[in-house]
Order: sequence, then structure tokens, then C-alpha cells
Amino acid sequence: MDKIGPKHRQCRRVGEPLCGRPNCPSNKRPYPPGQHGRGRKRISEYQTRLVEKQKLRAIYGVSESQMRRYYDEATASQGVTGEELIRRLETRLDTVVLRLGFALTTRQARQLVSHGHVLVDGKRLNVPSARVKPEQTIEVTGKAKNFVSVREALEITADPPAYLYRNKDQLQGTLSRQPERDEVPLPVAVEERLIVEYYS
Repeated sequence: MDKIGPKHRQCRRVGEPLCGRPNCPSNKRPYPPGQHGRGRKRISEYQTRLVEKQKLRAIYGVSESQMRRYYDEATASQGVTGEELIRRLETRLDTVVLRLGFALTTRQARQLVSHGHVLVDGKRLNVPSARVKPEQTIEVTGKAKNFVSVREALEITADPPAYLYRNKDQLQGTLSRQPERDEVPLPVAVEERLIVEYYS
């Protein structure tokens, strides 16, 4: 599996807070790290497309091989490829856990899932990349309901997007339907058309 790298390196590289955190270093220093980071460089079309792809990879914390698989699935589907790609990333179990407010970051959400603290339709599922289908119910285990990190996340995260229903008291949620592209709350703007061009 490809390495995803330290938390904020990708944010600094593209000059945007991909992690979605207000204290991201890229807010203060929106240029790449290193002594030549501030130098002005002309960006090629290839590089522009590559940056968009890397942004999406960093936001969802997926490897290059996973990204390629999602792209191939999106191409084979009936919908618009770029929108389908984001829809597939958005309905990963770790992403749904994050959107429901049970975790503050993708890493936290992934850890909750991989450590067996998340139930899908009442059954323990520890695969972060598992795809959540409409009408499936996601909840954290009884033990995880008392985790400080889960309680804190629930307190400070906004309401989930329209395609998710959340019962805050039960720490439970449902994917009501497939997400529409304009409803997906990405931390920075992403041009998925350029990502499709990159892989084409």
C-alpha cells in the first residue's frame, strides 16, 4: 500500500487545508515546504491535474492503488465519472463515520472502524474502505460511546450533510440515499473533471 505521509505535508504542498482543520499550517504558510517553497514556478497542465488528484487522495486518505480502483469503478458506472468517483469515496465506511460526527478526522474515523468500534446494521465491521449502502445503519459500539474523542467530536462537529440522518443521543446514523456532488462537504474546492483527465 502506498504511504499517505505525515498529516500536513500534502496540505503545505498544495497550499490548502486538505485536512479541514482550522489550525492547519497551510493557512499560515500557503506554499510548499523547503527552502525553495516560495519560489514562483510555472505549473504545467499535467501538474495541475496531478495536484487535483493528490488533493482528493489526501482528503480521503486513500492510496494511489485504491484511487485508481475507485476511478475504474466510476468509469464503468452509468453516471458522470467525476461525480461517481467522489460518491464512491464519500460512501466509504470511514468517511460516513466522519460525516456523522463520530470522529474529528479521517484518521480518527479509520481507527474507530479498524479497531472494531463501529457496527453496520448491528454487525461489527472493521474494514474502513467498506462501502455503505443507502438505508444501512451505522453506530458506534457501547464501549466507544463513552470514548472522550467520540464525545468531543459529537459536540463540535456540524450537522451531517442532507444524505445522512443522525440520532445524536443513540450515536447512530443512516445513509438515507446516495450523495449529490454539490452536497459533499469537501474542506477545499476540487475539480474532479481534471482528475478524470489525469487518469484518462
